[in-house]
Amino acid sequence: MNNLLELSDLESYDKATQGKAMMVFSTSWCPDCHFLKTFIDKLVEENREWTFYYIDRDKMVDLCIDLDIMGIPSFIAYKDGQEVSRFVNKLRKTQSDIQAFIDAIEE
Repeated sequence: MNNLLELSDLESYDKATQGKAMMVFSTSWCPDCHFLKTFIDKLVEENREWTFYYIDRDKMVDLCIDLDIMGIPSFIAYKDGQEVSRFVNKLRKTQSDIQAFIDAIEE
């Protein structure tokens, strides 16, 4: 997850949502999140129109509760401050699952 910008406070999160932002919610202890590490940098590379951000669910629990992020890893896409799509569930996500989610977001 070297290509993701880490966000650790609400002010930074709110500022990041003003662009074309892909929020990746994860943790250090989650097995499915570790699986995500095997391909997330490639997804970032292949989807340069998005800025990818990493949010550690354990460090920003209140935000995750407000956003109803109970399963990880999860994704929320923003454009100009508005949520445009989300891929939030408790299931393991593959590279093709995430790419299909990104591809389905209307321009």
